[in-house]
Amino acid sequence: MSNAIEIEAKALLSQEDYRTLVKLFSDAPRYVQTNHYIDTDDRALAAAGVALRIREKAGQYELTVKTPLSQGLLEKNVPIAMNEFCAFRDFGEFPKCDIKRFLTMLDFDVTQLKILTSLSTERVDVEYEGGLLSIDRNSYSGKVDYEIEFEFNNLEGAKKILSDLLEKNGVKCVFSTASKTQRAMAAIGK
Repeated sequence: MSNAIEIEAKALLSQEDYRTLVKLFSDAPRYVQTNHYIDTDDRALAAAGVALRIREKAGQYELTVKTPLSQGLLEKNVPIAMNEFCAFRDFGEFPKCDIKRFLTMLDFDVTQLKILTSLSTERVDVEYEGGLLSIDRNSYSGKVDYEIEFEFNNLEGAKKILSDLLEKNGVKCVFSTASKTQRAMAAIGK
């Protein structure tokens, strides 16, 4: 299991601004990933500020739990096999791993967890100004939105670098605190 602290600034974009930024970084690699968001029917994890997902990318699967810190999120990641993903998706068998132990330790009943919705992202990643810039086109529940994220070692620095980049390219910077998880869940009324 790997642990990381995720600190990022992000902004929702218009389709036109998304196209402007993607064109700016046209040489950067692009890929598609799908996040399968997990919770109980009554959103017990969300009520505790916990986010849980399985990310599917290039035939690989990774289970991730995010819990809030004073600045950013503590992120725990565990690779899982495709058969573990399918067993969870189809039969509710939560993968046996450190995240299962972690959730149980926090008094969550993992037998009540299930995939509630999924979101697919077409992503452009760019190393930029000492951090990682991601430009995303997200599809979920018949909706499409556009977003830019900048991961950095502190939030104020991330906001400054991101707002400077957007301003320099004529893109209005309106920071967003709504995560992909929150937007995808809101789209299904959860």
